[in-house]
Order: sequence, then structure tokens, then C-alpha cells
Amino acid sequence: MSAKNIIVQKFGGSSVANPERIFNVARRIINAKEKGSQVVVVLSAQGNTTDALLQKAREINPNASKRELDMLLCTGEQQSVALMAMAIESLGHSAVSLTAAQVKLYAVGNHGNGHIKEIDTVRILAELDKNNIVLVAGFQGITENSDFITLGRGASDTTAVALAAVLGAMECEINSDVDGIYTADPRIVPSARKLPSLGYDEMLELAFAGVQMLHGRAVEMAKQYGVKIIVRASHGQGTSTVIYKEDSVEELSISGIAIDRNVAKITLTGLPDEPGVAYKIFDILAREQISVDIILRSATQKDTCDISFTVQTDDMATARNLLAAQQPEIGHQTIEAHENMAKLSVVGAGMATNHGVAATMFEALYKADINIHTISTSEIKIAVLVDEAQVTKAASAVHDAFDDFNVG
Repeated sequence: MSAKNIIVQKFGGSSVANPERIFNVARRIINAKEKGSQVVVVLSAQGNTTDALLQKAREINPNASKRELDMLLCTGEQQSVALMAMAIESLGHSAVSLTAAQVKLYAVGNHGNGHIKEIDTVRILAELDKNNIVLVAGFQGITENSDFITLGRGASDTTAVALAAVLGAMECEINSDVDGIYTADPRIVPSARKLPSLGYDEMLELAFAGVQMLHGRAVEMAKQYGVKIIVRASHGQGTSTVIYKEDSVEELSISGIAIDRNVAKITLTGLPDEPGVAYKIFDILAREQISVDIILRSATQKDTCDISFTVQTDDMATARNLLAAQQPEIGHQTIEAHENMAKLSVVGAGMATNHGVAATMFEALYKADINIHTISTSEIKIAVLVDEAQVTKAASAVHDAFDDFNVG
């Protein structure tokens, strides 16, 4: 078979959580093969296995090194691919399970947050030539020293897209409990509708804004290499969402409303209003690998300013302590840190060239009596920071306000 007949399928942890689900997925995989495709499958760890392994680690050593944590966590995906191979074999088809080391999937960076550098396709192609279904452990790579390194939570998506790219696959299926990408989380906004298609940029904004259906780095890689992603339910029934190249149009199309509850806000007050202050702040955070999202600078009294920014909630204490320790160098007067925040984002094509989008969003929040703490915009996104306790109400109000727009 030619490489054009290769498809890559990824199944999440809940899809393989128990024997019944493993066999359901095995039949899906076999069905794809029987239709004439060469099949490469990426699997996550079963159910809550990763969390359970982390708990075991904490019971032994709460301060375990990240290298040893990666060694432990990689066993979850290894169990999944081995069990799936056994299930496929019991159904009369041949399969082989492979770890990142056996594939030679190399990654660089820090343990717990590696980035794929290179994938050797020789072993995978050899197994496909033997008529095997190839099962690859997601979420993991190996360093140049052959140590295991994990790619970040949710990164089995990235493994799948990377394999699709290097193998020249026709498409990359991302299978989970949800049958596609919706205009909002249907558990929060009952009127949310499934989107038949999305462009890469819109999906990227949604992913980084809090939609957890796809790993953000997976979408970045898909865009870079032109990989078509199909998001569908693991049971294989119903429609799906296709993520591919967007058309260049100026018509407004609101793609979705995203919520991110993992947000904390830090404000430095009384900063010297002079060049280099912002660099000092964010260089300190960057050196500790603390990611910053929304940034707001405001002038106050003469020769001083305030700078506010958001970080992930888990990073708030570390960021505050780092900046407090560098107060003499930075020159701020106070540090204020606020938890219990949430980011609400509206994402869509054509927002920059269509009037009234911001006004519609802010009017909806005003009518719902929602106070806005911070605002951030891009060509295809408007994001606001609100109190976490109000974000569900805010999402419903904004989704309803855009109901008359061309959604999806």
C-alpha cells in the first residue's frame, strides 16, 4: 500500500478505560483496516491512570524528581497499547504495540513538558508492511540519552498529529467521549451547537482559551504540516468536526465561546515608568517557565505605572514569591494576587473587520450584571477576565447574544 492509505487514530483515556471499551475501540480500529487503510493508533493511559500514578508518587516522595515521574507516568500509555494489541489479536487481526523508545520518537526540553524533535518512521513502516496494526504509546518521547520524557498533559493528541505529519497520513482522527467541537461547552450552555468545520487559527485560539478537546500544540503542528484533523466520538457514530485550512473570507463567523477556570491575576503597583521594567518582570517568570497570558499596563501617578497579568492558578504562588524576592531590582510598591478568576473568550473569523462584536459581548455581560476585570483582543478573539463564580452565567449570556450571528 502507498503512504496515502495510512490513517492515524487517537483514542483518549476514557475510551479505553475498561475491557468493554477496549474491545469497542479495537473493533473501530479493525473496521478502518478492513476498509483498506494502514492504521496507526495512538493511545492515552486508561481512565484516571495518570492521576493514580501521580498519587502513588506523592505517597512515596512528594518531591520526586521530574525524571523519575516521567519514568513512572510513561507506564500508563504502555499498558494501554499492550492491552489493545491483545484485544485486536483476540479478534483475529495482527497488531504490535510500541513505546516512544521503540518508535524512536525523540523529544527535547524539560521533563514533564517535552517537545517532539524528530520521529524515525522506519519501524512503523516496517510493521505496516507486515500487515500489522501499529499501536503507539502517546504522551511520551525519549531524550538523546534515551530517557523517557513526557510531553505534557493531553499531549497524546500531539503525538498523533506528529505521526500523521511524518507518515504523510490522509487524516488524523481524534476520538473521545465528545463527538466534535461545539460553540460552547454543552454542559454549561445547553443551546451550544456542534461545528461541522473549523480553521486552524480558530481552533488554536479555542484550545489556548480553555477548550480541552484538543491539545494546543497538536493544532499548531497540524497547521504547520497541513494535517487534517477529524474530531469524533469514540463510538464512531454521528457526525464530526473537521479542522483544516480556513478559507480567506471577511464574513463574520463566531466559532465558539471558551472558558478557562485555571486563571489567577497578579498586579504589580507603583512600578517605575521607564524602559526595561516589563522585561525584568517577564524575564524572571520566563526563566522559571511560568507562562503569562493577558497583560495590561496602566499609567498611574507621575513616573509610575501598574502592570497586571494572568498565570495559571498553580503558578500563582511561585510567581508572586519570585517577584517579591526581586522587589529591589524591579522597584514595585506592592504585589496583589487574585485567585477565583476565569477567562471567557469569544473566537471567530472576521472579527477584526466587522463592527459591533465587542459591543455585543460587553452589552451581554452588562445586562447579565457581570463585571469585567481585564480585556484582551486579537484578530479572531476577544477575551475577558471575570469572577470565576460568574463565568457560567457570563458564557450563557454571551452565547445567546451571538445567536443571531453566523455561528459555525
